[in-house]
Amino acid sequence: MAQINCSQVTEFILVGLTDREELKMPLFGVFLFIYLFTTFGNLGLIVVIRTDARLHTPMYFFLSNLAFVDFCYSSVITPKMLGNFLYKQNVISFNACAAQLGCFLAFMTAECLLLASMAYDRYVAICNPLLYMVLMSPGICFQLVAAPYLYSFLVALFHATLTFRLCYCHSNTINHFYCDDMPLLRLTCSDTHSKQLWIFVCAGIMFISSLLIVFISYTFIISAILRMRSAEGRRKAFSTCGSHMLAVTIFYGTLIFMYLQPSSNHSLDTDKMASVFYTVIIPMLNPLIYSLRNKEVKDALKKLIISRNQMFMS
Repeated sequence: MAQINCSQVTEFILVGLTDREELKMPLFGVFLFIYLFTTFGNLGLIVVIRTDARLHTPMYFFLSNLAFVDFCYSSVITPKMLGNFLYKQNVISFNACAAQLGCFLAFMTAECLLLASMAYDRYVAICNPLLYMVLMSPGICFQLVAAPYLYSFLVALFHATLTFRLCYCHSNTINHFYCDDMPLLRLTCSDTHSKQLWIFVCAGIMFISSLLIVFISYTFIISAILRMRSAEGRRKAFSTCGSHMLAVTIFYGTLIFMYLQPSSNHSLDTDKMASVFYTVIIPMLNPLIYSLRNKEVKDALKKLIISRNQMFMS
């Protein structure tokens, strides 16, 4: 095969969500509000968990890490996305695009695996409550968080390296609001068969393994809940698990739609709409799903606000 001769791309242009000028400022306002809510919601959740000793339990340890991932996840994507509404051409350098893709993949993978760790935590809490503090010791909790972070970093580094070693000669305009694999592969004149195969294999293994953990955990959880004699106990257990299952369904559902379908079925415009859910909306929803429906978190938040008000008044 002849060697492909192409000039080195130094920057990319992000098309964004829309090219209709009358929609850009309203959308800018909406997504700016969402980003600010996401930032204060997730960072606030972390502060509340760290400052209240009653929340120093494995469940809230996982929640604080999920909030951290959601904050980072949103901050990697949304600020650059907002620029699409303000500038005629939203330019991103080659290296910045590589960094954005790598961070996006790392936090996406970490969120998937953290949701699986949280499912295991709920399984132990409901099915083995007497052994909970033994099976979910600080060391085990640390491992259940460290492993997703390490694995997600390695996977992100691998995929970002593969993507940005390709030759880009067709165009430098990315039909998306951030640097993602699928729209980038449309721009390359290199053979992308192996790269697409790696995407499918890695995404499939990650989704199937994490979803299998969630499915097995909830099979035992639901069986245990149905055997409970206390109606209040069943209600509380279903409420806790329902929040997690809602987050799992939204997050995994959009990712499966995005990545586990043949490339011939991909429509970048449709993918952009799906991407908004798991890059912008879900990081905003998780603080609501996990905290505002949780009495312990609401009580801790009220206590923190009252103590701060008393500090300022004194």
